[in-house]
Amino acid sequence: MDDRLAPHVRLDKTTVLAQPAWSAALVHLALALLGAGAGWLVEVLAEWLVTLPWAPMQGPARLLTSVPEPWLTVGLVCAGATLGLTVGLMAQHEELSVGVSNERTTLTRKAKDREFARNRVVQVFLDGKQLVLLDADKDELARETCELNARRVADAFRAHGYSWADEDPYKDDFRRWVSEMPGLPQGANALLKARAQLLDKKSSSGDLRELREELARMGVVVRDEKRRQYWRLSQRRA
Repeated sequence: MDDRLAPHVRLDKTTVLAQPAWSAALVHLALALLGAGAGWLVEVLAEWLVTLPWAPMQGPARLLTSVPEPWLTVGLVCAGATLGLTVGLMAQHEELSVGVSNERTTLTRKAKDREFARNRVVQVFLDGKQLVLLDADKDELARETCELNARRVADAFRAHGYSWADEDPYKDDFRRWVSEMPGLPQGANALLKARAQLLDKKSSSGDLRELREELARMGVVVRDEKRRQYWRLSQRRA
């Protein structure tokens, strides 16, 4: 979703960054219309399949076309629209919103807040589409996928006195991970191997986060790029 026109909202000296309501509404409408169109196409396809005795899915197609009109069309269109709207609402629920104040930074996703006191956050930057917060030991306090407008995110943090970097200041310290990589703390290779097996699975974001946090406790910072893992040591391990 496009956040270029989303305003900064001041609430009790906090700058809140989130997708604008009008943008979310437009996306929901578009997905509902696409879903309705898909429902209508299902009816057209079913009616075509029953004319082809050799075609697969004859049973479901005949069952659908046995429903009298206009209930068949109304039912499929409504079902498609509902599915499209549900997908839109789920996507919105998973989007990141950011609250920035002089005292703390709050990252919210799936209605769950993660708060970081201002004195812990030494530097902030965007690494592609990921918002990263660093502490004094070069450890990543947070690395979250962020679809918000980059300029507005940067402006919000700068306005509250945070140190903003235009890119990862430690990007040259990262090395690509391969199995049994030397130089890592004991146990880190096993965790990275487990993460590597999860990178291709879309439903594994929670497990990937847990493994990243386990590695962070060892002083290992991880970033992913095109299903490849890169790592560096934090200041307390370097």
